[in-house]
Amino acid sequence: FDQAKTTIFSEPPVDDIYEDALPALDGYKVFVTEYLPGQYDQRADSAMQCVQLLSMGKRPLIKCATVYAVKGVDDEKLNKIKHFLINPVESREGDFVLPETLESKVELNLTVPTIDGFIGMSDKEIAAYHASKGFAMSVEDLIFVRDYFKSENRNPSETEVKVIDTYWSDHCRHTTFATEITDIKLRSDNPHVQQALGEYEALFKDLYKTRPDKYRCLMDIATIAVKELKRRGKLDNLDVSDEINACSVRVNVDVDGKDEEWLIMFKNETHNHPTEIEPFGGAATCLGGAIRDPLSGRTFVYQAMRVTGCADPREPIEKTLKGKLPQRVITKTAAAGYSSYGNQIGLATGQVSEMYHEGYKAKRLETGYVIAGAPAANVVRRKPVEGDIIVLLGGDTGRDGCGGATGSSKAHTEKSVEVCGAEVQKGNPPTERKIQRLFRNPEVSRLIVKCNDFGAGGVSVAIGELADSLDIFLDKVPKKYEGLSGTELAISESQERMAVVLDKNDVDKFIAAAKEENLGATAVAVVTDNGRMRMYFAGNCIVDLKRAFLDTNGVKQKQDAEIEETTATYLDKANTETEKSFLAGDVKGAVLNELSRLNVCSQKGLGEMFDSTIGARTVLMPFGGKYQLTPSVVMAAKPPVKGRTDTVTVSAYACNPHLMSQSPFTGAVYSIVTSLSKLVASGVRQQTVRLSLQEFFKRLNKDPKRWGQPLSALLGALYAQLHLGVGAIGGKDSMSGTFEHIDVPPTLVSFAVTTAKCGDAVSPEFKRAGSEVRLIECEYGEDGLPKAESLLANAK
Repeated sequence: FDQAKTTIFSEPPVDDIYEDALPALDGYKVFVTEYLPGQYDQRADSAMQCVQLLSMGKRPLIKCATVYAVKGVDDEKLNKIKHFLINPVESREGDFVLPETLESKVELNLTVPTIDGFIGMSDKEIAAYHASKGFAMSVEDLIFVRDYFKSENRNPSETEVKVIDTYWSDHCRHTTFATEITDIKLRSDNPHVQQALGEYEALFKDLYKTRPDKYRCLMDIATIAVKELKRRGKLDNLDVSDEINACSVRVNVDVDGKDEEWLIMFKNETHNHPTEIEPFGGAATCLGGAIRDPLSGRTFVYQAMRVTGCADPREPIEKTLKGKLPQRVITKTAAAGYSSYGNQIGLATGQVSEMYHEGYKAKRLETGYVIAGAPAANVVRRKPVEGDIIVLLGGDTGRDGCGGATGSSKAHTEKSVEVCGAEVQKGNPPTERKIQRLFRNPEVSRLIVKCNDFGAGGVSVAIGELADSLDIFLDKVPKKYEGLSGTELAISESQERMAVVLDKNDVDKFIAAAKEENLGATAVAVVTDNGRMRMYFAGNCIVDLKRAFLDTNGVKQKQDAEIEETTATYLDKANTETEKSFLAGDVKGAVLNELSRLNVCSQKGLGEMFDSTIGARTVLMPFGGKYQLTPSVVMAAKPPVKGRTDTVTVSAYACNPHLMSQSPFTGAVYSIVTSLSKLVASGVRQQTVRLSLQEFFKRLNKDPKRWGQPLSALLGALYAQLHLGVGAIGGKDSMSGTFEHIDVPPTLVSFAVTTAKCGDAVSPEFKRAGSEVRLIECEYGEDGLPKAESLLANAK
């Protein structure tokens, strides 16, 4: 302890140490803040590891708290300070009583209650039970669950219902996007909306002639363009497999002058709900979650992009909505969380951009995009067979993340910030860094039969998706602390974990390799052949579900949609003022007005919070030119080859929430067109570009007009893909952007990526005196949309 006191717990030049009690602080008001019980504390965890290294013995137990001493405030102002500093989602006010022990006294509850009388409930009683429990699944789903257990002549355990609710959540199973659209009413003066709908209907009939099981839904509209473009031979480098955690293409990467086949994977991820209520942890795990998807594909993530949507961060704190954190706090704390995670894991962030719209006061948009790569020979994929073992690799399990999948699938109220604490995960970037190092070892990577990351749903989904039949032993799951129930172990989304399927003869070798990276690895499940997913806890089978039942994803929902569209003539208020100044001859005033807009002004200060040079792979700096003031419109980096390469990946994003608010169709078209234009302007070929889309919309409920917004946006994306010959090979949807009476703006972000030669990537700053800015004209239709043939001609 004496050694740790001045090397780990403090810095002698700047810190004073008090071992028994604080000194008298006359005139100060003093209070303590601490994490809620069960929340992961990275500072304490790091201190425990450091002390263990110092002692080379058993890891001690350490807990942290923060003491604030404030002078010159009355009780009312002190309460405001506490309200500002203490986020009830993650922390609370503590006291000054020193504990006698840091050991938690936990009474283990090894029993999992059965829901008595469940199969005997009437539909009305099921509806009442549904309302009392706050399920993410619908009442119809719960009735379907009752009928399933009635067929098995037994009442379910509480864990079984929780697992089903998690498995069928919108976050895990895209329930909204899979809802059948039975009727579409179109009210629009934009002829292209009708054209896009007609093209979709024609493709649907043509592609699914022999598929009576197919039906119209948002998911099909989002993915049908790729099916058509593949049929046309346009997407010849797609990597197709059962593992679909990230977009994947096969490309040639030159390594020391020789071409080598590589998998390049990219993925966009959102953590809108967690970041809204706990900005640091939510944004940090947004990046962590994005990394996990390509990492589970055994590729090494080497560059990231961050795109966020926020209301005005300059808004006075007193205007903060009840039940919300101040916009300034969310913006600054989220940026700190994302950059902290990226800097700790060692990931270069090539572009940081924030979009501003008042609608994001309903719920913040927090998007992380990453790109990864690995030699194709290092990735071996096989179908799991009976007797294969599933190893849980990485971090331990805690209560953080319980209910995250279901929580992020709900609209939120002013009470959410007080009751959703367990839904926010805490990131542990050093552990994920170790998994990256382990998976980069070809000998280890080739042992893996199949892999899934621990995202939404925890064990129930991450392991449950790996095979058709499984026996899972929850007692073997490593825990952060004792006292976790069987249900918590089944659905906790604690971060930085992987579920890895291995041949039973390779388990010891894999665990030994993990140990060399100081990673925990434990066999927790076995593949069976009985068509059921079973979970055991304390000697009892607490989950026993037919795979065929789980795979139904609940009752298929049906919904009408009504598209109300106008031909977009987008001018926001600031642009209108700019135009008025120009018309009045005040050019200086117009320019200053335009440059001062939130969506136009420099974001260099935000970007400087992030490290773009980690790994020495970045080709284009986020800000270029002599004074590093010119923002790049794309990000570019070299894949992580072991040698020299001239290959780069180039990525761009685009979205205009103001334009999308006026016309989701036109806004979606421009998202794709603009992301492609950024790449073309940076020197790459459009025909090699692949897309991934991010949709973020308000809670749709059962209102056909609300459903019309994402439908219109996806038709716009379909129209752009078909006419420009580029395909969205992946994406992410979120339909929970509602708070009380406020909705987020319709949001469809297009991420575009391709490979090029290093010398082809062009940065936007002036290269020499006398450089010119030239406009390459594009032809537009009367409806304001660019003509596809003109865009394609320009791209050549």
